[in-house]
Amino acid sequence: MTYFRLSCVAAAAVLLVACGGSDDPDRGSLKEAPVTVATLTAAQIDAGTAASGLQPITGKAKCDVKVVALNYYTVGAQGTESTNASGVMLVPGGAACTAAAPLVAYAKGTDLQKPRTLANPQDTETFLLAAMYAAQGYAVVATDYLGFAKSDYTYHPYLHADSEARTVLDSVRAARAAATTVGASLSGKVMFTGYSQGGHSSMAAHRAAERDHPAEFNVVAGAHLAGPYNLSGSLKLPDAIVGVQFFVPYLVTAWQKVYGNVYTDVKTAFKTPYSGYIETLLPNPTLNYTTLVTSGMLPGGPGVTPNQARDAVFQSDFLLGAQTSATHPLVLAAKKNDLLGWSPKARVLLCGGAGDPTVPPAVHQAVMKADFDSRGLTNVSSVDVDAMVQATFGPGGKAPTDPASAAFATYYGSYHGTYEPPFCHAQARGLFDLVK
Repeated sequence: MTYFRLSCVAAAAVLLVACGGSDDPDRGSLKEAPVTVATLTAAQIDAGTAASGLQPITGKAKCDVKVVALNYYTVGAQGTESTNASGVMLVPGGAACTAAAPLVAYAKGTDLQKPRTLANPQDTETFLLAAMYAAQGYAVVATDYLGFAKSDYTYHPYLHADSEARTVLDSVRAARAAATTVGASLSGKVMFTGYSQGGHSSMAAHRAAERDHPAEFNVVAGAHLAGPYNLSGSLKLPDAIVGVQFFVPYLVTAWQKVYGNVYTDVKTAFKTPYSGYIETLLPNPTLNYTTLVTSGMLPGGPGVTPNQARDAVFQSDFLLGAQTSATHPLVLAAKKNDLLGWSPKARVLLCGGAGDPTVPPAVHQAVMKADFDSRGLTNVSSVDVDAMVQATFGPGGKAPTDPASAAFATYYGSYHGTYEPPFCHAQARGLFDLVK
């Protein structure tokens, strides 16, 4: 299975619980008029989910879905630099979908391709959002993040919780500002969700909405999926995650740009030849996960283990310092972006698969749930979809066990990015259906 500057309108402001509300009145306002890119009919969505195998998970579409491109004002990583971000709004429509819709604010997974926008009905992530949520009567807004697509920001502050939160919250404001123009009727209820990096982003946004803007955002639920919530803890792992050559350099160089002190010289963190270009490599204007490796810009490929890829890129002293010292600059940066220690008011779902080799739930989801439990919270649930992944994709209904086999490489290479997301999104929609 493959899944593929306007002011508020006064009449709408009452319904939408205000379209401004930030300290900066421009944040979330529209830089450009929203543009309808396409309208997917319910029949088209059903044909797509049937062909991809998604339909047993998404169900049949109830609504047509209008795909709308947004370009909105936000702020940069320091919280003071005025800039912009683009994204997509998915608007449910049709005779069966005339009721005011709750708004799902979605944060996407790790993206390496700078030009990519979610305002594209052919994008597999966008189509999944359309089928799973918008075609079932939810309005959706999904940001492209800082540094992607139409954003003028000079880099992407990867896994930087505060800027992720601001960009997602400003996307909600942008959706509210665009609603009347694009024919969306919003109920005022807001749900946050995201996958992988987006799980980190959506939780950061959920936290910020409840903490900083409780009167502006009527948050009724958050479903945070396969996110790296315990970043400082993950640095202590002796073995590398699948995808280490992409995700960890992305994180280290982004935090260097945000904080300025993760390393004193790029060569003390990265080996040659990578130190010569790693700071500007991600996100990339032309290369993707595959071509970054096949072009030789990053290590990887058949027979290269995650540990070997990690050791090819990083200076060993840099990683050892982060593993062993609580005051290492990378650890201090990670602690600033951990999401432990907050107490949500709305219902929360954590979802992941126990076999995920990229964002291991034992390091992130389980630690996050234990952290919530330590404060006696009863509004947080946690789901493991590993059995569903194995039953659907594991040879013979179980995960392959021979590391040298092609089946092992395919299964674990696809687990986090392809197999796991639809099952977690179905769990998220189950929660949202209870509070919509």
